[in-house]
Formats: sequence, structure tokens, C-alpha cells
Amino acid sequence: MKNKLKVLRAMHNLTQEQLADKIGVSRQTVIAIEANKYLPSLGLAFKIARLFKVKVEDVFTREGEEDDNEN
Repeated sequence: MKNKLKVLRAMHNLTQEQLADKIGVSRQTVIAIEANKYLPSLGLAFKIARLFKVKVEDVFTREGEEDDNEN
């Protein structure tokens, strides 16, 4: 699983600590998600997507799918 969390966070000028506070997790959890070492729960993934006003699949993708075209 890959994610664009670091990019989205930077686009919104949020620190890891600020993002963690907004989604109710520790800074270490944000670090682990950004490093692809922790896969968030579905609920947390939706919370992140809502915060950035994007779809979950705009944040999280399976490896090799980010360039696939929708049919």
C-alpha cells in the first residue's frame, strides 16, 4: 500500500503533529503511515480523506495501481 499523506499534509501546510491532533492519533502514527510502515484502519483512512476533502483512493493506493486508468 502506498499513500500520498506527506504530499497532502505539505500542501495544507500541516506539521505531522498538527495532522495527528486533527485526526486523533500520535505523531508517531503519522510518521509510520507516511513511511508505509503502518496501514491505518478504514475509519482512520476515511477521517484523513475527509480532512483533506479527497476520496480515500486519492490518499491510499495499492502498489502498482496509481497509474491505472478507470474503466
